[in-house]
Amino acid sequence: MKTVLITGGTRGIGRDIAFEFLQRGYEVIINYSSNESAAIATQAEFNMLGYCPVLMRADVSDEAQVRDMFSEIFRLYNKIDVLVNNAGISYVGVIQDTTPAEWDRVFGVNVKGAYLCSRAVADRMIGMGGGSIINVSSIWGEVGASCEVAYSASKAALIGFTKALSKELAPSGVRVNCVSPGVIDTTMNSHLTPDEIEELIEQIPMGRLGTGEDVAKACIYLAESGYVTGEVLSVGGGFGK
Repeated sequence: MKTVLITGGTRGIGRDIAFEFLQRGYEVIINYSSNESAAIATQAEFNMLGYCPVLMRADVSDEAQVRDMFSEIFRLYNKIDVLVNNAGISYVGVIQDTTPAEWDRVFGVNVKGAYLCSRAVADRMIGMGGGSIINVSSIWGEVGASCEVAYSASKAALIGFTKALSKELAPSGVRVNCVSPGVIDTTMNSHLTPDEIEELIEQIPMGRLGTGEDVAKACIYLAESGYVTGEVLSVGGGFGK
């Protein structure tokens, strides 16, 4: 049975990605950082549906915690077939109000987290002769968002990371791709007013916000498409195109 690790997988898009992989018969490992009660609640919801995901607590921006998490995963499963680097945080504010600490915090989770997890799994995937790494970027990483410079820059960095790492690992059969969600109906966008949401919907050719399920299905495609690597798959209903 194939195994998948989803970082930041207990809520929002990550939770929907985890659910999609569970339905496809994967052994699912769900990473979370700090909210243990929410993680346990999510696990319980999946248990009620007949699924048994494993929870792994680690701050993906912390090298020691990532190392310990992967040691435990490899002790339990000896492999990871798919890594979904989904853990991410946002920061809303003009650049003058974005402190160096906030900037570092956003890049620490969004970029360093993907680097540390990919680094931790690379040798094992190479030894297996294959594997799939999926990085979750954002439409703002492609086109930029006013008052979200740190977030946009971190998501743009993930795209460059994907392109470079895909070339590095392709000769070993390991594929690296990126999914780029558009405006998705999640709590991360809860700071937007109803009027702002309506304005965004007017700019989306498909006329609606995206869902976590839309993104999750794209992740399944990237996980199982054996000849696709180095790609950025936008899931935004045509927004920003």
